[in-house]
Amino acid sequence: MSGVADCGMQWPELPWNEWADTANTLHMWTQIVGKTRLALTPLQNHWWNVPLYVTARGLGTSAMVCGDDVLDVEFDFVAHVLHLRLGSGADKTMKLKPQTVADFYKEYLECLAALGVSVEIWPMPVEVANPIRFDLDTEHKSYDPEYAHRFWQVLVQAEKVFRAWGTGFLGKVSPVHFFWGSFDLAVTRFSGRAAPQRPGTDSIQREAYSHEVISAGFWPGNGGYGAASFYCYAAPVPEGLAEAKVRPDAAGWDKALGEFIFKYDAVLKEASPEKALMEFLESAYAAAADAAKWDRAALERR
Repeated sequence: MSGVADCGMQWPELPWNEWADTANTLHMWTQIVGKTRLALTPLQNHWWNVPLYVTARGLGTSAMVCGDDVLDVEFDFVAHVLHLRLGSGADKTMKLKPQTVADFYKEYLECLAALGVSVEIWPMPVEVANPIRFDLDTEHKSYDPEYAHRFWQVLVQAEKVFRAWGTGFLGKVSPVHFFWGSFDLAVTRFSGRAAPQRPGTDSIQREAYSHEVISAGFWPGNGGYGAASFYCYAAPVPEGLAEAKVRPDAAGWDKALGEFIFKYDAVLKEASPEKALMEFLESAYAAAADAAKWDRAALERR
C-alpha cells in the first residue's frame, strides 16, 4: 500500500443538504472559468487540457497562453476571491459572494476585457439537467464561504491520497484533476488496450473512453445523489464486477450507479480516513483489474 503523508489539514463534515445551493452555484462558476481553459488551451488526449486543478488556496486553471502572455485564473477559497493574473503583471480580482451566475459571468467577462484577454465562451452549461445560459441564470445565487472552504479542504485531502495511490502504477495514469462539467475530482488508470466504442456517446465521451480505464474520484453529491462520496468504476464494466467485495466494509457496489461507492460520511467514521480511503482505492482497483483481466504484473510497481 502506498504511503500517505499528513499535511495537517482536516477532513471536515460536508452534508449535501447544508450547502447544495452554494455547490450548484459554484458548479456554474467553475464551468465559466473551465470554459476559458477549454478555449485557450490546445486539445490533449482524453480532454486533459480542460479540467481545473487543486491549488494551495482553491481551484485553478494553471497557465494558459494568451498571445505573447499567459493567464491563470484561481478560485481562492481561503480569502474568497477569484484571481485573474497575467504573466506580464496585470491582475484583476473578483470577490466570491452571494450573487447570480448572470452577474458573476458579466463581471468575469469585464475582468477579462480589462486585462486585454479575448476569449469566446459558449454560455451554456454542460452535464447538468435543465441548463440555463450563464448570462440568463438568476436562479443560482448562493455562496456560503464556510462550505466553499470545507469543499476545498476535502479536495486537498482527496488529492493527497489519490497522488499517493498513483505511485504504485507504472501504466498510463491521468493527472489528478477537477472536472467542472461533472463537478468531481478524478484520477484514471489505463490498461493500454483499446476499448470498444460506447453506443450513443458524443465525441467527448468517445475520446475519454477510447481505452480501457479504471477511474476513482470524489463527488460532493450533486445531480440528485445527495451525499458526498468516493467512487471507483471500470469502463467498460467487466463481467462479474458487481459481485466483487471491496474494503472497508462500509464501501460497496452501487447498482444504480454501476460503480463502487464509499460514502464520505463513512470515511469520516474511520480511525484513519486516509488509510481507509487508500484501502478502498486499492481493493476496488484490484477487483476491477482482475475482472477485466488487466496485465497487473506489467502495470504495477511492486
